[in-house]
Amino acid sequence: MTPKHEKQEFITVLVRDPRTHKEDSWHSYIDYEIFIHTNSMCFTRKTSCVRRRFREFVWLRQRLQSNAVLIQLPDLPSKTPFFNMNNPHHVDHRRQGLQEFLEKILQDALLLSDSRLHLFLQTQLSPEDMEACVSGQTKYTVADAIHKFASLNRRFPIEDEEGKKGKNDTDSDSESSSSGLGPSDDSVSCGCKASPASEES
Repeated sequence: MTPKHEKQEFITVLVRDPRTHKEDSWHSYIDYEIFIHTNSMCFTRKTSCVRRRFREFVWLRQRLQSNAVLIQLPDLPSKTPFFNMNNPHHVDHRRQGLQEFLEKILQDALLLSDSRLHLFLQTQLSPEDMEACVSGQTKYTVADAIHKFASLNRRFPIEDEEGKKGKNDTDSDSESSSSGLGPSDDSVSCGCKASPASEES
């Protein structure tokens, strides 16, 4: 237990694999895979993989800022009317900006203590469901939500699962089909191949 035997704490985050989804005949959007690998005690799961779209990043930044008013949060890549999702350079520039945003966020201990950040990074809950969970309006806790998503997303080995709790997450009635909680496995983004579900407007 001497300092030289203690492991250096790390958090690796990758934003990658942009994919285009059609919401309807007129509207499309891009989402990105967020891969986390860490040994940090702050995280419920040490490896996770979810998909998020740009407006969910906007929501996350707003919520983190409102809860940490004394911290100047890093900026997201600017949302420009000239953004073309068919232009690989535009898409990759945004992807890089989103990764830089998360890398900076994850270096701040105060922001790391925000449950919304963990739900954003380690579940597929919608912003509304994340708010409900953090506010105690759901039957499941933040840790329950993260473990449930991890147990359904079998891309990674199970790490020390706390046994099946047998909870019916029936209160997650407003979730989209990309939610990590819910009664059916067809909502799971297995291997981070999320279904092209729209998560609100």
